[in-house]
Amino acid sequence: MTDIILSSRKEHVATITLNRPEKLNALNLPMWVRMGEVLEDLSSDKTVRCIVLRGAGGKSFSPGADISEFSAERSSPEKGKAYGKVLCKTIGLLRDCLVPTVAMIEGICVGGGLEVASCCDFRICGEKSRFGVPIKNLGLVMAYGELSALIGLVGRATTMEILLEGRVFGAAEALDKGLVTRVVVDSEVEKETYATAARIAEGAPLVARWHKKFANRLADPSPLSEAELEECYACYGTEDFQTGYKAFLDKQKMRFKGR
Repeated sequence: MTDIILSSRKEHVATITLNRPEKLNALNLPMWVRMGEVLEDLSSDKTVRCIVLRGAGGKSFSPGADISEFSAERSSPEKGKAYGKVLCKTIGLLRDCLVPTVAMIEGICVGGGLEVASCCDFRICGEKSRFGVPIKNLGLVMAYGELSALIGLVGRATTMEILLEGRVFGAAEALDKGLVTRVVVDSEVEKETYATAARIAEGAPLVARWHKKFANRLADPSPLSEAELEECYACYGTEDFQTGYKAFLDKQKMRFKGR
């Protein structure tokens, strides 16, 4: 049976592929489960420096939920809660992933697909990509665990516009709203995504992880502890810092080892 989530690796860059091209990569329960498992493995792998998320087939990142499974998996509050528990766990794993993440968006990025992309650090799309969350037409809400990522990305007002109107809109509007990081011609999406991943992977990996950790922590309004403030200076004790600044002074290429 074809894997519904593919995981591959080239040097320090890993790729997670939503692999249901015959369904435009619509997300079902097994995909949410497997995506979470893969994210846990990659997040704990200190040799991984960037993760690219993409959809198979080149026509769609993901249109969101596979509605055909609703009668079996989400037909009651109890079933919806069980499904939501899995979905929100995976969303949380992606949002809190220690490794920098880049969503490579070709074509449709709607509903749950947009939720996945919103949890990534970068979102690179083509000029013809389409976005939106038209779940009001299904009588379906976006739960707290899903909603937090979208609000964190574009704010409450824009999130309400997206949810209450339920429009599907283009890449230029998505860029204006802050939903995407970069828009390129459709034929260049893959090239630009992996060039971005390569630039991330060339940097000191410990620094990338620290920056993600610090940025996520600042979303919490509670005061920073003394230990948290001290962690900001741990970088000076790393081998990568010694390598980095000496290579800079010597006008040499930095070659970081993640230690």
